[in-house]
Amino acid sequence: SDVYLTYDKSKMRMDTLSYKYYGDPNYGWLILQANPEYSGFEFSIPNGVELRVPYPLDSALSRYESSLNIWLNEHTE
Repeated sequence: SDVYLTYDKSKMRMDTLSYKYYGDPNYGWLILQANPEYSGFEFSIPNGVELRVPYPLDSALSRYESSLNIWLNEHTE
């Protein structure tokens, strides 16, 4: 049940989006990870594009951890 929004550079930052959706400003990295087409850099996100905000936080972190573990298992054997 992720959230999709239209990015407005003049009104949005990853820390403020993180605070709005997660109640904590420290998860901007999770939003960037969910939008890999922007290379993980907030300043490379064009104005007006649709961004995916993984939601809810507990579920998003669990999905991230699971994906990371799969990647680590594939690349450390």
